[in-house]
Amino acid sequence: MTQDDLLTRANAWLAEDPDPETRDELAALIDAGATAELAARFSGTLQFGTAGLRGEIGAGPMRMNRSVVIRAAAGLAAYLKAKGQEGGLVVVGYDARYKSADFARDTAAVMTGAGLRAALLPRPLPTPVLAYAIRRLGAVAGVEVTASHNPPRDNGYKVYLGDGSQIVPPADAEIAAEIDAVRSLNDVPRPESGWETLGDEVLEAYLARTDAVLTPGSPRTARTVYTAMHGVGKDVLTAAFGRAGFPPPALVAAQAEPDPAFPTVAFPNPEEPGAMDLAFEAARAVDPDLVIANDPDADRCAVAVPDASVEGGWRMLRGDEVGALLAAHLVHKGATGVFAESIVSSSLLGRIAEAAGVGYEETLTGFKWIARVDGLRYGYEEALGYCVDPEGVRDKDGITAALLVAELASVLKEQDRTLLDLLDDLAVAHGLHATDQLSVRVEDLSVIANAMTALRERPPVSLAGLTVVSAEDLTKGTESLPPTDGLRYHLEGDYKARVIVRPSGTEPKLKCYLEVVVPVADARELVPARARGAELLAAIKRDLSAAAGL
Repeated sequence: MTQDDLLTRANAWLAEDPDPETRDELAALIDAGATAELAARFSGTLQFGTAGLRGEIGAGPMRMNRSVVIRAAAGLAAYLKAKGQEGGLVVVGYDARYKSADFARDTAAVMTGAGLRAALLPRPLPTPVLAYAIRRLGAVAGVEVTASHNPPRDNGYKVYLGDGSQIVPPADAEIAAEIDAVRSLNDVPRPESGWETLGDEVLEAYLARTDAVLTPGSPRTARTVYTAMHGVGKDVLTAAFGRAGFPPPALVAAQAEPDPAFPTVAFPNPEEPGAMDLAFEAARAVDPDLVIANDPDADRCAVAVPDASVEGGWRMLRGDEVGALLAAHLVHKGATGVFAESIVSSSLLGRIAEAAGVGYEETLTGFKWIARVDGLRYGYEEALGYCVDPEGVRDKDGITAALLVAELASVLKEQDRTLLDLLDDLAVAHGLHATDQLSVRVEDLSVIANAMTALRERPPVSLAGLTVVSAEDLTKGTESLPPTDGLRYHLEGDYKARVIVRPSGTEPKLKCYLEVVVPVADARELVPARARGAELLAAIKRDLSAAAGL
C-alpha cells in the first residue's frame, strides 16, 4: 500500500467513525504522519472466525472499535435473515472491559435496525448467563462482548447461535462474508431505541438452575477463598454459593470488583504466573479448604488446594486435574450420557469414562465443538473450562463448575479426605497422567508459522528418548475430527506419551500440549511416578523446542 493509499483509507475510516475517542486517536496519527502505526492498523481487517473477533482496542480495521463491531453486527444480522430468522430474538451480553457496554449497545441497535428483535442483559454479567439466556428465551442467536482473559487493552465479540453453542464452520465463514459485504457504515441502520433491556429475571432463572448441578442434601461445608480477577463473577458466584448453602466465600478484596485496567495482574488469567498470588496470600490468612478463581468473564474456573509440599503451601490444580476430579464426582453421583473433551486435554477422562461404562468423545479444541456432542453430560477442556450442566449452559461455566468442586470437596471433607487424595486414587486406578504445556507468546506471528513449517517438514523421530510412533497432520482431518491447524504425535517406549502442537485461536501464542502416562501399581509408587512424569515432560519440552526451532 502506498502512503497515499494509506492516507486515503485512514481518512475514509475517520469520516465514518462514530466514536469520538477513536476519531481523535486516528486524527492525531494522521496529523503526526505516523505511517508505520497507520500501516499496522490498516494492513487488513480483524478476521472473523470461530472465536468471533478479538483484538486490541483502537482506531482502524485491525483494532477492536465501534466501527468494526457495527460491521460485525450487520454481517451477523444479514446472515440470520438469510437463514430465515427475520424477526428473531438476539440476546446481547457484555463484560466490564473498556468499550464493552458501547459495543453491546451498538449490536442491539444494528439488530433492531435490521428487523430483528434485540435484548440486552441488564449489566455486565458472566458469559455463561448469556449462553443460558439464549436457550431460556428461545433466541436465534446471542452475542457476548468479552475478551475473556486477554490483556486489558483487548476486547472481543463472541457469537452463539440459537442452540446456545458458539459458532463453528461454515457459519463463521458465512458471517464473515456478510461482514465483508458491508460497504459503508452509513448503509447500516442504527436506531436510537427499540430494543429491550432485560431485568433480573433471566439472571434469577440462571441462579435457580445452578442448584441443579448439586445433589439434594449433599454436604455443603467447604470453605473457600474466591477471586473474581477484576471481572464480573463475584456477585453471581456469591449468590449461587449462598443459595446452595455453602459458607460465604472469603473474597480477595483487591480483585473483587470489576476493573478493566486489571491493576493487580499482568494478565487476568488464573493460569498466568503471579495472577493467583493475592488469592494465596488471602488463603494463608484464613486457612480455607479451597481457593477458587474465575477469569474476568467467569466462564473458566481455577482451583487451588492446600499442599504442604510446595512453597507457600498452596498448589494450583491443572485444568486436567480438575477435569478428572469433576468426572469422578459425576460418575459417583450416577451421571449417565457422554463425557467429552478436546484433543488437547488429558486422556485420563477416557479411562474414567470407560471404567464407568459411560460414553466418551474427543473433539477439536474449543467448547464450540464440545458443546455439540450428542448426548453430552459433561465436557471439559484443559484451559480451565468445564460444562457440568449442558441442558442449562451449552458452554463452559465457571460458576456451576465452582459449585460442583465445592460439593466434591465437602463430600471428601466428611470422609477426612481431600481433592489430592482423590487424585491419588485416580492415578492408582488408571495410571498417573502427567500433563504440561509449552506455550510461547510471540510479537511476530511468523515465528509460529515457521515453527509449524519446521515440524511438518522435519517431524521429530523421538522426544525424551520415546519413539514417535505416529505423526498426524491435523489439517488433513481424521476419521473422527474435521481439519484443523495442528500436529499430533504419539510416543512409545518405557512409557506412553502424546504431544499436540497448534497455534492459539485467540492469542498470539504457539501452544504445545504434553502428556505422559506412568503406570502406578499402588500408592507407594506415586511419589517416584510423579518425579518420573515431571522429568519426562521437561525432556519432551526441551526436545520439542529444538525440533520447532524455538
